[in-house]
Amino acid sequence: MMLRIEDVKFDERGLVPAIVQDAKTLEVLMLAYMNAESLRRTLEERETWFWSRSRSELWHKGETSGNTQRLLEVRLDCDGDAIVALVEPAGPSCHTGARSCFYRQVDPGLFNASDENTCGGSPSAVGDKPHDLGALLRELYALIEDRRARMPEGSYTTYLFREGIDKILKKVGEESAETIIAAKNEDALALAAEVSDLIYHLMVLLVERRVALGDIYDELARRRERRGERE
Repeated sequence: MMLRIEDVKFDERGLVPAIVQDAKTLEVLMLAYMNAESLRRTLEERETWFWSRSRSELWHKGETSGNTQRLLEVRLDCDGDAIVALVEPAGPSCHTGARSCFYRQVDPGLFNASDENTCGGSPSAVGDKPHDLGALLRELYALIEDRRARMPEGSYTTYLFREGIDKILKKVGEESAETIIAAKNEDALALAAEVSDLIYHLMVLLVERRVALGDIYDELARRRERRGERE
């Protein structure tokens, strides 16, 4: 059965979630959203187009990175309110340079059914569990350094380094603007996503300019000491 746009049940915002899978391996590459126009372009051009909820505009996957997704098949679920796009990816699907956006594994121990606090609202609940952001940032910085050293083909990070400082600065500016736009809305997850994009591009900038995370730490520590002296 051929997919018709009129068969799709878009939500109140005119959007439908689109799960993108590698047509060969069926690996889930990413989750994004489409409106009627982006779905139409996807079907007509046979490359994925999506709708950015934070920027309120259409975006063509791979337009700047070159990591496009050639559409082979689109499937609609039984309720008509979700889409699966089977694609042939030309490079990584995640802006971090990972093949899939779903590269972080959840520790099953976080969901131990014997823990009486798992479903409660106490500070020890899973949602309030403290995360080591510093360790994650160090891991990301090391990954970007590795990309800078090896320059693997198909990596978005490689693309940024090859384009040079002007391109990196342009992306930092774009992500800053998108973070501001997201902050004006009430979608906390969208804001978190845009801040994550901004942090990633700032990391690329730091690696390009040979600024270590330790340099940032030292500067913040000096400011804390000066603030303490004034108090």
